[in-house]
Amino acid sequence: MALFETLRNDFSDFVQQCLKSSDITTFQKKCTDACSNEADRKAAIDLALRDILLVTLSDDTPDKVAALESYITITIELCRKDLATASLPVMLLSDIFDAMTLDKCETLFTFVENNVTVWKEDLFFSACKNNLLRMCNDLLRRLSRSQQTVFCGRILLFLAKFFPFSERSGLNIVSEFNLDNHTVFGDEKIEENLGEPMEEDDKIENKIQIDYNLYRKFWALQDFFRNPNQCYNKMHWKVFSAHATSVLSAFSSFKLEEQRSCITSEGKKDKTMETAYKETHYFAKYLTNQKLLELQLSDSNFRRYVLLQFLILFQYLNSTVKFKAETHELKPDQVDYVKTVTDQVYALLAETPPDGRAFAETVENILKREEHWNAWKNDGCPAFKRPAQESGENDEPRKPKRLKRRIGDMIRDAQSSGKYQMGSPELTKLWNLCPNNLEACKSKERDFLPSLETYFEEAVMQLDPAAMVDNEYKKVNDGNFGWRALRLLARRSPHFFVHGNYPINKLPEYLETMIKKIAKDRPQLQTDVKTDADETPPTDSNEQEFNDDVLKQDSDQVESENVDNKTGKLNPVSGEMIAKLSEVLKGDWEKLATKLGYAQDEIAFFRGKPTQFEQCKTMLEIWADADEDASVENLAYILEGLNFTEAVTMLKS
Repeated sequence: MALFETLRNDFSDFVQQCLKSSDITTFQKKCTDACSNEADRKAAIDLALRDILLVTLSDDTPDKVAALESYITITIELCRKDLATASLPVMLLSDIFDAMTLDKCETLFTFVENNVTVWKEDLFFSACKNNLLRMCNDLLRRLSRSQQTVFCGRILLFLAKFFPFSERSGLNIVSEFNLDNHTVFGDEKIEENLGEPMEEDDKIENKIQIDYNLYRKFWALQDFFRNPNQCYNKMHWKVFSAHATSVLSAFSSFKLEEQRSCITSEGKKDKTMETAYKETHYFAKYLTNQKLLELQLSDSNFRRYVLLQFLILFQYLNSTVKFKAETHELKPDQVDYVKTVTDQVYALLAETPPDGRAFAETVENILKREEHWNAWKNDGCPAFKRPAQESGENDEPRKPKRLKRRIGDMIRDAQSSGKYQMGSPELTKLWNLCPNNLEACKSKERDFLPSLETYFEEAVMQLDPAAMVDNEYKKVNDGNFGWRALRLLARRSPHFFVHGNYPINKLPEYLETMIKKIAKDRPQLQTDVKTDADETPPTDSNEQEFNDDVLKQDSDQVESENVDNKTGKLNPVSGEMIAKLSEVLKGDWEKLATKLGYAQDEIAFFRGKPTQFEQCKTMLEIWADADEDASVENLAYILEGLNFTEAVTMLKS
């Protein structure tokens, strides 16, 4: 450990010198000379880079971001020279973002965006993609979606550039909707103060009568936009079509007029209104207060959002989706209604200022391109591959691949030199420590047998009456001690094979006799241990009977253990058990799903069920049907590990 710390401190000095001179070759030579072991050298360099990063972050210099960019660039070059771990640059970037303020993080993130080609290299992609995704998610959690909208968009665009289209973590494979996006609005009619006089401006500009029925129908449509599959239900379709007709009629009767800019006395246009349309605003969710609906309907952006929701919904209802149920299909009259309302929506978009016609055409083109993405989704989201480039005359010839040495030649060379080739460096090193197995077994280091004096020391002390040890607590009455004592006596003691004068029927009595003999010979024990018994006197019938009794007891014990360890056929998990367990575990089913080995996309699929009871029940039914080890016993074991006591008790009852 002290040697490694010394190596770490030396490498920290080398890193500081490399940051000043940017000389990677000199740094590599110094590190190789200081440590020849590649694994230790790489680990020490990683820690040295972290130490230097801590020092750099502690310095309050005005150009800290530039210094950090240079530092990460050097780290990338060290990884390319195989001097550092490939995932280290992104891990260091994650630490840097955690230690910096958001304004400096935004400046440093430009460096991450500019090096997207570096992160997509084969050396870094597989090693860094998870760390890079975690780093971006951590940044997004710190940012405010309404105040740092631009920075959030840059992060999302970077992830879109970095990951391929076929990356499963960014795909909605089973075409699920965000059913948790509920829109809450008032369910009681607001009584207006009729005695309050209306202002003149209000009398002029109030062109639409906003009553509670229109307010309720308008915001009730958001539930159908949230879950379009409701439209395939006959009753829900009637409600949706009635609400949609009322809302679109209100839009048609209350048309917006384009606000024209005023001309000043100097002949110049007032650019206040002109620039107002170019400003972009971000709203996480519109307010649903009844008093605000009139102002919202007067906003062109708000109208466009609602009309665009209609178009997206109608395209989904008519499109072919792989994961749609067979019953989810529109009737002929419903298809005609969708076509008619779609034309009406495009007409309203064209009439909505500013640049309504251009906006409607853009939306139509985007939705047509969306059909290609739907087809790609139905095909299972295959990976995009670049077309093969045609070979030209100026193409450089490819370098021939280096042929790997055949395993047969490696084994033949190893055998000729008296060594072993095991295919793994660690196994090869282990087997070549002592090629002769017999000599290795005879080594003194492998003599693990204790001496008689050491093993029987406590038992000899217990035989002394002055020790006053009860018989039940003596070592000789311990079965494990007795079994090991017999094996040790057979190897170490010359008294084990000597004729006995009296028959002994119990193991503790025999051990006490042998221990007394050993205690008498303690002065000569050290010399007797090293001698081997050249002659083995025959044992008498009494000792033979004793050995038979001991062996019989051991065999009976083994048979009883085998009987206890026999396991019958495992009990399958029935549907009734699954229903009862789902009721108990509905609040903690995600913990159980993770324990059963389900991935995040599979857990997200289970969340698509309307209630927690159905989510848990679906998960358990799929597990019981697909898992070969699914049984009541295995499920009880898993639930015990998660401390679900109530579920375990119910399962075992």
